[in-house]
Amino acid sequence: MHRLDIRQSTIDSVLRRAGKRHPFDTIDPRKSALVVIDMQNHFVAPGFMAETPMAREIAPDINRLAAGVRAMGGHVVWVQNVTTGTWESWSTYHGCLQTPDRAKRRFASMEDGAEGHALWPALDVKPDDARMNKTRYSAFIQGSSDIERHLRARGIDTVLVTGVATQVCCESTARDACMLNFRTLMIHDALATDNDDLHNASLNAFNLNFGDVQGVDEALESMARGARAAAA
Repeated sequence: MHRLDIRQSTIDSVLRRAGKRHPFDTIDPRKSALVVIDMQNHFVAPGFMAETPMAREIAPDINRLAAGVRAMGGHVVWVQNVTTGTWESWSTYHGCLQTPDRAKRRFASMEDGAEGHALWPALDVKPDDARMNKTRYSAFIQGSSDIERHLRARGIDTVLVTGVATQVCCESTARDACMLNFRTLMIHDALATDNDDLHNASLNAFNLNFGDVQGVDEALESMARGARAAAA
């Protein structure tokens, strides 16, 4: 997994603002969802154009967290990036931010039903989990997916964000979740990107203003604490 480096200045800022290191250190698991972003072949499998090798290393940690969330009554959502129907609606991305060849290859790889769209096979997806597509970096931005409606209908107010890439789709999703008034955590050892510097820059920026950063074990402890509080 990535080497974690939350700066002391970030920690100090969180302590001044929230009064404690982890604002969400007590989480009701029954109102929580693990949101797994883009753990699909296009980003995880060897040889694909956006391969992120670290994503393969975090798959067991995501599976372990998913099992813990389910066991405590929480919900798991697997979110997959899809390009179908986005060529014109996201033309600034396809036409300006990528070369024509790269845009065509990316688009074809993640069309609905394409190999790159499929979830990485080592993931432990259960029948009661939710699966949905998103059409932008953020799952929560308007028109990208149905995740906000889905979570609200289940009474969920807390999201734990994992997946790939830390500073792109995961951080975008986490920031927008915060803006929509979800209690939002980024789970540092269940996130992956190209290098430690990108990973930690994203986590520091998020932790400063948008939400909490915890590890898998910390998040499970926070949920267990919340479950005990709810039962008291």
